[in-house]
Amino acid sequence: MPVAYFGPPGTFTEEALLSQADLAAAERVPCSGVPEVLAMVERGDADCGVVPIENMIEGSVSVTLDTLAHESDLLIQREIDLPVTLNLCARPGTRLAEVDTVVSFPHAIAQCRAWLGRELPAARTRPSHSTSDAAREVARSRRSGMAAICNTLAAGMYGLEVLATDIEDHPENETRFVVVGYGVPAPTGHDKTSIMCMQRHDRPGSLLSILQEFSARAINLTKLESRPTKQGLGDYCFFIDAEGHIADEVVADALRNLAARVAEVKFLGSYPVGGPAGSGVERRRAASRAWKQAAAWMDDLRARIRDDA
Repeated sequence: MPVAYFGPPGTFTEEALLSQADLAAAERVPCSGVPEVLAMVERGDADCGVVPIENMIEGSVSVTLDTLAHESDLLIQREIDLPVTLNLCARPGTRLAEVDTVVSFPHAIAQCRAWLGRELPAARTRPSHSTSDAAREVARSRRSGMAAICNTLAAGMYGLEVLATDIEDHPENETRFVVVGYGVPAPTGHDKTSIMCMQRHDRPGSLLSILQEFSARAINLTKLESRPTKQGLGDYCFFIDAEGHIADEVVADALRNLAARVAEVKFLGSYPVGGPAGSGVERRRAASRAWKQAAAWMDDLRARIRDDA
């Protein structure tokens, strides 16, 4: 089965896909947007899909979060952390001083805002569907003075010259991508669980009651973000990433209590973490041991109940 990804060819998403040996060996099918990637997987035309979900500078990719939460039943299978290097590229013979228009994906433009203001203060910026689309547009345009912010993969693909490298405003820039598909991967010991919560009642302390379910079980949260529910102004839901896997009893117990007491929960996946293991691994193991000991103690107490009837 092919792998769908946010295209066209030459995007950072394809670069992330190629960093995974099993995905790189499969047929690759570029799609015009994140919803189209997920739709292709849901139709059964692709085994899985790869889409961007978060950048360390610009934050979450809202279309990915919203599509997973409100329009799809697919689950996250793994995450891929990709170091991102942004370059200013133009047709051969173009000089940096001649650039008056810079085209790229809005997230990429935002990540280079300070550099553009310093090096090309008079140039106007224009959004494109992706960094690769920007490179393709510049390569095909007959206008002089156009440049694209893209990666070297797209630059080479469309025959552009690199005018400047590493133009992002923050060094060690990374973007996180996720592989989406059906089913829940087996736990690896270094996992993350993602959910979307909608409060049943908007009242003081409702968010605190959600967070306390994790705090009481020593589950570390790596992300907490609010997004509109699309059901009314001022109506928000919460996206939460927690360390651990749904197979861990403490994580399962937290989600069970959350769904029963305070919120409607949409499970988005339990999957391997892309980055290095942190201190939370041992903390979760200790919490799991404590939970199992407490469960055994309670089972023993309940086993002593007499059948007086």
